[in-house]
Amino acid sequence: MKKAIHPDYKPTVIHCACGKTYSVGSTAEDIHVGICAACHPFFTGKQKYVDTAGRVEKFRKRYNQPSDAK
Repeated sequence: MKKAIHPDYKPTVIHCACGKTYSVGSTAEDIHVGICAACHPFFTGKQKYVDTAGRVEKFRKRYNQPSDAK
């Protein structure tokens, strides 16, 4: 392996939006992620349903109209 061409591998901390932190080794200084194994629905088994700005209601209202209302 050639010397002085590889980035420095150092201990770093990964911060999740849920508040969990992980200590790992990386070439990056500080890492912030939006979702991790502690809060991801696949790993927790809990489905989080987020309806922002009533999008489901808008969809239902738009497509549940009578067919003659074109």
